[in-house]
Amino acid sequence: MLKPKQAAPYEEDDLKEPVGHLVEHRLPWLILGLLGGLVTSVIVSEFEQILAADVRLAFFIPIIVYMSDAVGTQTETIFVRHLKQTGKGFWRYLAKETLLGLSVGLIFGIIIGSFAAYWLSSAAIGLTVGLAMFINVALAPILATCVPELLYKEHTDPALGAGPLATIIQDLISLLIYFFVASLIIF
Repeated sequence: MLKPKQAAPYEEDDLKEPVGHLVEHRLPWLILGLLGGLVTSVIVSEFEQILAADVRLAFFIPIIVYMSDAVGTQTETIFVRHLKQTGKGFWRYLAKETLLGLSVGLIFGIIIGSFAAYWLSSAAIGLTVGLAMFINVALAPILATCVPELLYKEHTDPALGAGPLATIIQDLISLLIYFFVASLIIF
């Protein structure tokens, strides 16, 4: 006789669970994200000199962070679904997502770099923004694949933890890369 597939211990039916139980499971990940955001804010303050040298660099912080997060979130959502369905093929999936990230990163880097250079009449800002966008979008799918995989291997629900954890790591990496590139090109 066939046995019904047993759910992993971390799988829940959110419609059947009381709100208090859901808060208990989700809140730790969100608090981790909040703390990571505070740390990121402090780290950004360390780059005040770069922003003071050309405040126009601040114009692109939201889009660099957003696009990295959006690409990562897409990858993560699809990969978590893949994990739930098969749980296999991590290295092939990672290779595919790496190529995807490089492709999308190149496209977005060229678009935003060209826009920034034209809009602000600054090749240096265009190069800074374009290169930072390329690097960040290229890295986002790698992180967004690795974080859920690590959680899955640790028998932690990647649907709960991967989003907040990957987002704060990606935000921090995105900003550090942006300011590093700016420090190399602008200074």
